[in-house]
Amino acid sequence: MKKTIILVALFITGLATFAQKNEIKDAESALKENKYTEAINILKGAESLLPEAKDKLKAQYYLTLGKAYYANGTTPKSFKDAADALNQVISIEKNGSKTYSDEAGILLNTLIQKVAEKASNVYSEALKFSEDPANNTITVEKFSEAAEGFEEVYHLSVRDTAFLQNAAYIYYFAEKYNKSIDTYKKLLDLGYKGINTTYSAINKETNKEEFFANDKELALMMKSGLYKNSEIKKTEPQTTEIKKMIVKNYLALKENEKALAAIQEAKISAPTDYGLLVDEANVYYAMGNNVKFKEKLEEAVQINPSDYVLHYNIGVMKSDLKDFDGAIESYKKAIALKADYGDAYNNIGAAILEKALPLVEEMNKSLNDFNKYDKLQAKQMELYKEALPYFEKAFEINSTNINVVQTLRGIYEQLGMYDKSKEMKVVYDKLKN
Repeated sequence: MKKTIILVALFITGLATFAQKNEIKDAESALKENKYTEAINILKGAESLLPEAKDKLKAQYYLTLGKAYYANGTTPKSFKDAADALNQVISIEKNGSKTYSDEAGILLNTLIQKVAEKASNVYSEALKFSEDPANNTITVEKFSEAAEGFEEVYHLSVRDTAFLQNAAYIYYFAEKYNKSIDTYKKLLDLGYKGINTTYSAINKETNKEEFFANDKELALMMKSGLYKNSEIKKTEPQTTEIKKMIVKNYLALKENEKALAAIQEAKISAPTDYGLLVDEANVYYAMGNNVKFKEKLEEAVQINPSDYVLHYNIGVMKSDLKDFDGAIESYKKAIALKADYGDAYNNIGAAILEKALPLVEEMNKSLNDFNKYDKLQAKQMELYKEALPYFEKAFEINSTNINVVQTLRGIYEQLGMYDKSKEMKVVYDKLKN
């Protein structure tokens, strides 16, 4: 009795295998005629027989299914299904025969290249639009589309984690800050460090660089004679950069406490990182903690004394603290590093004028004391004369800054330089209109 049952079971299994082979053959015939939906339906009809099939037959089944979903690159909406099927082939043959996995790998790479190339092209479009602030809305939309494209590449092949990092980075420019944070945190949770090996070669037909899954695939494509200039490169660790981008996202969201916590986390691996110190200083500034702001900026200056923007920012901070002489000193350091730094010249002039304000207040109190008033006014005019060349230099660098033009016009008027004042009025009227 037992023997009979075994024979029947074997007979049924044999029929199932025979039926499945026929289904795959029929699907392959449909593919040759570009009948992709028909091929999918045929294979789906045989899906229930898969558990009883041998690995070789399963691999053939999923390769055919992957081809059907890919539809020769004409159905982007089905690329995820195609990738899932092709990854199944690679998984099934991982430790055994590679009868179908080489072909699956090549097709999967082609599919990924299509999606990645589209995402890269959209990203390039976004960068072009970003050159004109008037295009901000479409720029943000393009960045968002590019980020979603790179994230799709990752979902098509979860081994390609670097594409997920691309997505996280571009979500920041798409102003999807929470999405960017979540994606970066996912990378950290995955243990991603960004130390990846990339395998690339130049496609002779398109003259474009293409990337491959591993060295075997690269070698296979080089043997085909369709590629040239193969290259294997290792990327630098990205953990600190990922943590710094999380900080930038929190800064953009104005979530200062979370930004500070993220900075402390990032400083574990990069305690003297210049960028983190500047970010930390900016958080304290936003929180109104000028003492900490100054402390962190001065730490940053010790690390990078040649950063003119940093000296400028210290000048702004000192101006806010009413330390105008200190502010002027910092602005001059910025100018020494960047001679055409118009904002620094403007701010030196503004700091000098700030020093004149107490004189104006005292003059208003001395309207009946002509002698004292005249002395105070003389000091005021000296400060105006001192500030004048800095505003003139700022105007020379940027003649469209309406605030500089307006200030110059007022100083010329105060100093009795009426011809110059009229010239500035003409410039001001043009800019205003």
